[in-house]
Amino acid sequence: MRLLFGCQFYAPSVGGVQEVMRQIAERLVTKGHQVTVATTKLPTRNFQTLNGVDIKEFAVSGNFVSGMAGEIEQYREYIVAGGFDAVMVMAAQQWTFDALWPVLDRMKCRTVFMPCGFSGLYQPAYAKYFQQIPDVLRKIDHLVFHSTKYRDIDFAREHGITNFSVIPCGASEDWFNVSPDPSFRSQHAIPDQSFLFLTVGSFTGLKGHLELANAFSRLELAEGEHATLILNGNDVQILDKSIGGLFGKYFGLIRTYGVLGSFRHILKKTLGTGASPRTMANIINQSQSNKLVLVTDFPRHELTQAFMAADLFVFASNIEYSPLVLYEAAAAGTPFLSVSVGNSEEIAKWTGAGVICPSTIDEKGYTRVDEAVLTRSMAELMQHRQRLAELGATGKKNWSERFTWGIISTQYEHIFRQLVHE
Repeated sequence: MRLLFGCQFYAPSVGGVQEVMRQIAERLVTKGHQVTVATTKLPTRNFQTLNGVDIKEFAVSGNFVSGMAGEIEQYREYIVAGGFDAVMVMAAQQWTFDALWPVLDRMKCRTVFMPCGFSGLYQPAYAKYFQQIPDVLRKIDHLVFHSTKYRDIDFAREHGITNFSVIPCGASEDWFNVSPDPSFRSQHAIPDQSFLFLTVGSFTGLKGHLELANAFSRLELAEGEHATLILNGNDVQILDKSIGGLFGKYFGLIRTYGVLGSFRHILKKTLGTGASPRTMANIINQSQSNKLVLVTDFPRHELTQAFMAADLFVFASNIEYSPLVLYEAAAAGTPFLSVSVGNSEEIAKWTGAGVICPSTIDEKGYTRVDEAVLTRSMAELMQHRQRLAELGATGKKNWSERFTWGIISTQYEHIFRQLVHE
């Protein structure tokens, strides 16, 4: 089959959407299909093909609400006249999906859409957007959700849309079917007896790094005990520096923090004021001799080893859909503690690898956790090593049987074949 995937960003850009699309695309190529990815043109991309997947760049930015600018018509005509058997686009509220609305009736290929959570569903700025979405979704041949119960799939059900499948996310067998490196701790000066916590996510301010650092600072250790926290993530780069792209990013800040909050957020980023994971790490390292905090941005192979070396993966993110890092913890044989964000509760049940920390969800859909509660949950699990070992072993087994990208990509292939056959 000749397939086109659409996503706002793709490799070398790093993120959940990019990873899901790359894993599926590359595995479908190995199954004999021709896959092209339509995505945003990036100055850092110096290739047009990656692991057999062709990349078609378009200089487009924005979305339906903030406004789209650039090669929009070229993108539309490329898909309409491209002769593809099927097109799959991932994520609402970004241009590779929003720009297709006017030409869906002209597209002769079969269409698949992964809504990816509808993060703006509760945002006033997106009220008109989501009033129009039901009619748009009815023009799509098939929808794919990653959770059986979340705001996007609930929205579809409420509007009588039934042509969908639920396919979970996963973790790469290429990454995790490797042996643990026994020297990982010594390479990073982590004491052998230290209880190792790990969290992973870009430093956007919404991935829970600061909340976790604060919770870790509150952790009371018995005499002779030692604990280490690795805060891993990359600093987010502004990949799209066009006027439309910058406006879109500021619009996103307003949706998250409000007008006044956005101004304060920009001041903090610009002037370095206010608490941050790095400042908390420095404070802990200087004042608590029985603790160590490492702020890292490991390359992929080393991050895999960090997952394997950790005693507990902790996730305190404010907003997610289906966090890949929880699947990666399971793939590493490492138990996880997560707030109730995205479908983390479902992932804990599916993998058998996780424990959910009590948390709340505000009126805009953001998860908030009391740092004292998070500290207590971390401390309690520290004292139950046998339970952690059982969670890790169960997660590893379930991942290998159900949640590898090889298994998952076959489910997507089945959908494409069925649609094209019909």
